[in-house]
Amino acid sequence: MGIVNKRNAVLGWLTWNVGKRVAKKKAKGAVPSGSRPRPKIVASMAGALAAAGGVLLFWKKRKRSTGDAA
Repeated sequence: MGIVNKRNAVLGWLTWNVGKRVAKKKAKGAVPSGSRPRPKIVASMAGALAAAGGVLLFWKKRKRSTGDAA
């Protein structure tokens, strides 16, 4: 009988999901309640930084390529 079968797959899946829930609860309990930043603000700031970095890289590469041709 092989080690990979339906029963072991289901047990592994259940263990993984329960473990994730326990880890999330422990992580939430470890962080003080007043110091958590709001996720929407952090996500929008990260997106804005990524967009600005992309624009700067594009601008720098374009400026470099037009300078070589002249």
